[in-house]
Amino acid sequence: MQTAPTTTTAFYIQAVISFGISVTALAVGIAYLPVNGWVRAFLSLGLLYVVTSTFTLAKCVRDRQEESTLVGRVDQARLDKLLAEHDPFKAD
Repeated sequence: MQTAPTTTTAFYIQAVISFGISVTALAVGIAYLPVNGWVRAFLSLGLLYVVTSTFTLAKCVRDRQEESTLVGRVDQARLDKLLAEHDPFKAD
């Protein structure tokens, strides 16, 4: 039986730190742009939209992956049950 791939703690920490640095750097860049408040607000809103849609997309991908894994396990359990109940020497 296959084991589910696991994410190491180091990879998780690296991903969190990378995300934090990238969002912070972009927010600081927007804050220091030589533009008026409306442009800065528009870019900030765009940043928030990208971040929230990224989390939504990641959740959808994870849910689809978990669903396919669960369906695969159910199908495997059905096959195992059929094979366990099958008697090739039994006359129909």
